[in-house]
Order: sequence, then structure tokens, then C-alpha cells
Amino acid sequence: MGVLTLPVRLSWRDPGWWLTAQILVVTVFSLFWNPLDFSIYRLGGSAVRSGTDLYLERQAGLFFTYTPFAALSFTPLSWIPLVPSRLLWELATVAAFALACREMLLLARLSRLRPGWVVVGGLMLEPVWHTLFLGQINVFLLALVLFDVRRVAGGTGLGVGVGIGVAAAIKLTPGIFIVLLLCAGKVRAAVTAAVTFVACTGLGVVAAPGASRLYWSKVFFDTSRVGASYISNQSPFGALVRLLGGRENVGSWYLVVPLVLLTYGLVLATRRARSGDWAAAVAVGGLTSLVVSPISWSHHWVWALPALVVLVRDGRHRVALAAGAVLALSPMWWLPRDLPVDWLTANAYLVMGLALLGLLGVSGERAGDVLPLRRSGTIVRSGTFSRRCFEPKSGV
Repeated sequence: MGVLTLPVRLSWRDPGWWLTAQILVVTVFSLFWNPLDFSIYRLGGSAVRSGTDLYLERQAGLFFTYTPFAALSFTPLSWIPLVPSRLLWELATVAAFALACREMLLLARLSRLRPGWVVVGGLMLEPVWHTLFLGQINVFLLALVLFDVRRVAGGTGLGVGVGIGVAAAIKLTPGIFIVLLLCAGKVRAAVTAAVTFVACTGLGVVAAPGASRLYWSKVFFDTSRVGASYISNQSPFGALVRLLGGRENVGSWYLVVPLVLLTYGLVLATRRARSGDWAAAVAVGGLTSLVVSPISWSHHWVWALPALVVLVRDGRHRVALAAGAVLALSPMWWLPRDLPVDWLTANAYLVMGLALLGLLGVSGERAGDVLPLRRSGTIVRSGTFSRRCFEPKSGV
């Protein structure tokens, strides 16, 4: 009786070849390297379980800065031995990124792009590989939000909003999508997301009441626990701290800046969502969350990746290529700081993000481009959209 063999030949022209090589690199990396932020997550989970004070003691030299519910979510990481734990975490990050790419391509109706190549290219961008290098959580949150938004766009699925609520309970910035759902008239999904957020936050209070009291009364408002001037912080606040020579030189007037940006972003995202262009809405929401937050580390900029997909969909290939080049080269890390363009290079992600928000604001919807979405076996019209359309950080 012969042995059945299934020869698998991967060509370098096939994205599977590159993705296999990338997964192999991630596997070897996770076996020998202990990512800093992952270590803090793991120790934060242990702190909740052991009852020690979560926010007053440094974990691996840094403060834990996420919500008590996030620490509770990280608890299972401390149940597994270190090496298997981080291997699972890193491979799960790659899987979550692949899911996020798939959801965004479906949301944008970009069937002409092969998801495999999108994943391969995305893994080469600095926010993504930096996420893997640090063992960060941002890709998981991106996948949760995109999974929910696509179901909102399709008008199908039970429990729509749960993913957004969980993401916001872990890290507050995805909460902008709860407001977007409400402004876009998706009241049921917004309520589901809000209730999920409250329920998860309540679990954090039950698990760590003292830590919860400290977080919501003090830590939540305290940006001094992290190095805001660190070059990785690509937010308007970080740029001003570097420009003015310290956070103490940034006056209370700065509060107007995120308020204006938040208002602009929500109005634009709501307009796109109400027209049925949820791909552009989520792209604007992601960019807005980055420029509103006082801390937007370079690895947080995975939230800018949906904007690249929208640019490609709208035929703005040169702009997409330029933005992708900024995210791939991350010039703030390696260009000499004494160049005349120092401010631009030091804040490359921020400048790019503001430019993309402005571009998405001036490119309006074009009548006639209607996307069909299935709902309960029937075709529904979803709206129109345009088709051209160096201090060390001290926290995570």
C-alpha cells in the first residue's frame, strides 16, 4: 500500500512563501527574546492575582498603565510558562493582524487585492513589527474593532458592539468608536458596546477594587507616568513637549487641540458612516484616536493602516505609497536630529496622520458608487463613497 503524499511547493512569487518565512522569524524571535511590554502585561496579570498594588509598583522597571480589566485579562498569561506564553502571544498577534487585514479588505470591498500580500506587506511596516518586538496588544484591539465595524456595515450579526466594548475596556482610545456608532445612528450597537465596556470595567473593580479606585481617580489623568517627550510618542502633545522643552511648558490651552481634532474627526467619520462608507469611517476614527491621545507610541500607529486601504480603494495610490513609506522607514528613529527638517522628521507619523485626516476630509462621496451588502438573504444598498478617492519611555 503506497503512501499518499501531497507535495507543497511555495514560490517566492506566492505570498504564502513570504508569510511562512515571516512566521518562522517570529517563532525564533519569541523563543529567545522576552518582549518588554509583554513582560509588563504578564507581571500585571500576576499583580492582580496576588493582590499587590498594580499601579504603585513598577513592573519590569516600568509602570503598568492599562485599566484594571486589562490586567485581569492578562492573568492567564501568568499561568503558562514564560517561553510558551510569549510564543503563543506572538503567533496570536500575527493571526490577529491577518484577521484585521481580512476584515478591512472586506469592509472596503477590495477583492482585487490578495489578503496574503497585504498581510506580508503590513508585517514589514514599523508599527506592526514594533508591536511584535515589544509584545504589544494594539493589533488585537484593531482586529476586535474591525470585526465589529464590518458587521455593523453589513447590518448582520448578534452582539454587534461587544468587540468594541471589550477593546475600549482594555485600552480607552477605542472608545471613540462607541461614540461613532451613536453618532452614525447605530444605537443598538452603541448601547451594546457601552454596556460591554461598563460590564468589563465592573469586572476589573470586583477583581481589584483598590487598584480600580486608584486608576480611575488618579492614574487615568496622569501622563507623567510615561515619557511623553520620547521620540516614539507621535501625538500632538508629544510633539509640543519636544518643541517647547518639557511638559511643564505646555499650558492648559493645549486642551483645545484634542477637542478640536476630536470634533473634526467625529464629524467626518459620522458623515462617511451615514453615507455607507464604513471603511473610510473606521480609517478616520483610527487616525483621530491617535492624534487626540496624549500618548501615541509609534506601535500604536497600527490604527493608521485602515487609511492605507481606503487610499488604495479610492485610487490614491501615490498617497498610499508615500504614507506606507513613512510607516516603513519611520524616519524619526534614524535620521540625524541636526538636519533643518528636524521637526518634520521627529514627528513624521503625526504629520502624516494630520495630512491623511485633511485629505479624507476634502475627498467627498461620489454618487453612483453603491456597495451591495447582504442582509438576511437580500441585497441592501449601503450608501455611496468615492473610489478616487531621545528620552526613554517609562511605560506602555
